[in-house]
Amino acid sequence: MGKYYLFLSLFITAAAVASAQLSNSVPTVKTQNGILEGLDESGIKIFKGVPFAAPPVGEFRWREPQPVQNWAGVRKATKFGPRAMQLPLFGDMNFHSDGMSEDCLYLNIWTPAKTGDEKLPVLVYFYGGGFLAGDGSEPRYAGESMARRGIVAITVNYRLGIFGFFAHPELTKESPHHASGNYGLLDQAAALKWVQQNIAAFGGDPEKITIAGESAGSFSISAQMASPLSKDIIAGAIGESGSLLSLTPTASLADAEKSGAGFASGIKAGTLADLRAMPAEQLLKATASAGFGKFPVTIDGYFFPKSPLAIYEAGEQAHVPLLVGWNSEEMNYKMLMGQDAVTKDNFINAIQKRFGDKAAAILSVYNPATDADVEQVATDLAGDMFIGFSTWKWSDVQSKTGGKPVYRYLYAHPRPAMLTEMGSATAGLAGGVIKDTANSTAPKTPLSKGAVHSAEIEYAMGNLPTNRVYDWQPEDYKVSAIMQSFFVNFIKTGNPNGLGIPEWLAADKSNTVPVMHIDVDTRLERSTKEARYKLIDKDIRQ
Repeated sequence: MGKYYLFLSLFITAAAVASAQLSNSVPTVKTQNGILEGLDESGIKIFKGVPFAAPPVGEFRWREPQPVQNWAGVRKATKFGPRAMQLPLFGDMNFHSDGMSEDCLYLNIWTPAKTGDEKLPVLVYFYGGGFLAGDGSEPRYAGESMARRGIVAITVNYRLGIFGFFAHPELTKESPHHASGNYGLLDQAAALKWVQQNIAAFGGDPEKITIAGESAGSFSISAQMASPLSKDIIAGAIGESGSLLSLTPTASLADAEKSGAGFASGIKAGTLADLRAMPAEQLLKATASAGFGKFPVTIDGYFFPKSPLAIYEAGEQAHVPLLVGWNSEEMNYKMLMGQDAVTKDNFINAIQKRFGDKAAAILSVYNPATDADVEQVATDLAGDMFIGFSTWKWSDVQSKTGGKPVYRYLYAHPRPAMLTEMGSATAGLAGGVIKDTANSTAPKTPLSKGAVHSAEIEYAMGNLPTNRVYDWQPEDYKVSAIMQSFFVNFIKTGNPNGLGIPEWLAADKSNTVPVMHIDVDTRLERSTKEARYKLIDKDIRQ
């Protein structure tokens, strides 16, 4: 018994010392796996490249994330870990990661805490990129600004593409859960469990974890809320543009296995052992011609006992407050009309060609009165089909079965012009820039009339100064201050309301849902667009 009390005393003393060292110029924290040494940036302590699972390499390729191996001594956490294996799909993504590797399961922490006793609210942010690209080192996701608002902010890496979503009959057979695929989502769940078990040492409250993400990150939030593996860890959720309750439903395990087996056959990998022996770079290169959707999110029977929609409709998801919305120009009208002249006749022809016998129903709601209206109406329909509908469906079902408030927004503030030194560069999908090196005299792309996909991220996270592509104006900082305040209040209390910002009412179950219209003139409005989404739900949804 004496030895037990001696050990307990030493453990408590060591933990107290490690916690106290958060206030040092070289902050250290004792986690369950060992001691970490981070950085101090003017009072914000940063721990980068923190492992939350074992490297998913060798026999662990296409396995659920395995526990982190403990380490001796002090592990430096002063630089980002490697990003997940990915093709250069989005030329505008700005990585600060330590290269690219299968060994990618790391997270990054920004904390304002001076001790481990402060119980601050926690934000865990998942990046976007279509489940094919992205990284937690991108500056637009950085947590320093949130930390200065009293929040422990975290970004998480997860496996992507074939490494994160490959299903195969042999994988299902070897799995203790009789499941395959969804490894990227399992990584996120493992990160949330790690945060729950360790974040108190960084001054965070393990019972006050809000998860957030944009695009594929928002899809991830809808997934984690639905999964029994993670839903009980979550205290609140923020979804920016997208959910799995979409026009393209998740795949059955059988269909995903068939797709995976077909891909393996196509690259002449006869067995799972052959696939695991293939170098990561070779495997990644083989996916270049696979096409989008080749490695889908799967109803695997483990992470998802049934389809996400069925889970939400049954009220079996996390019953937590949800702040959710999408942007005014998620997709361009050219997705529907191509290079055709923007006229009412061409719009009608495009709808008839695409939707066939459903065209009349579509045109009854998406109905431009004149040629001048076509561009906006086509933009609305393209954005709704791309991502607006799935986000609406999520907010609608959650408000009916989730048991907690749902706050819905429409982000409508266009980005400003690029800085003059960007030359002939064009705006990229993810908020960066694609330079036209072949034609330096080409005219600049016209400014977007609305808020394009991903445009809100730097505003919401308080990170405008980290993006030197755009010529930010005072109104941009005004919008950012309002939007970040909504997010900060929600992370802290489960309610976006607070001093100095417009009052935000939660969604009700009527057809007049309150929507926060976020722009220079941010204001609460009643949605007038419900007919659009209900039409898609009834006539377009598979």
